[in-house]
Amino acid sequence: MIRTGLLAIAAILFSSSAFAESQLSAKQARAFVAGKLFSYQCFDGTTGVGRINNDGSANGTIRISGKDPTRYVRLPVNTLYESGEQICATLKGLPFTPCFVLTKTSEFSFRGAISGMGFMYCDFVRGGRPIATKRTRAPKTE
Repeated sequence: MIRTGLLAIAAILFSSSAFAESQLSAKQARAFVAGKLFSYQCFDGTTGVGRINNDGSANGTIRISGKDPTRYVRLPVNTLYESGEQICATLKGLPFTPCFVLTKTSEFSFRGAISGMGFMYCDFVRGGRPIATKRTRAPKTE
């Protein structure tokens, strides 16, 4: 469960040679990512599509290691937050607070890695199939 949460964030969590790779500050990362839909693929084969909202919540899909069934994941408001120049996360049951290094790889993409563990990363590309959400009908008014 903890691994799923970490990957979803790193997840939940693009391609022009004109852009050199550059590490994003927390404010730059928020502006670049918040409210936009990204598909992602991680170092261990985990894939999905998700959106990080400006309020620090996130929602999307995750398929662990590319083998498990695709699941819908929702992280509550303020799960992701700015801490100095990093984006960090509060996850229940995790004995530490993970922070992330976001590196812009093009005008439409970035790589997110757990700070201090660069080998644990996900590559994100803007776009992807929209996330299906449960819709309810509005009550009839007469």
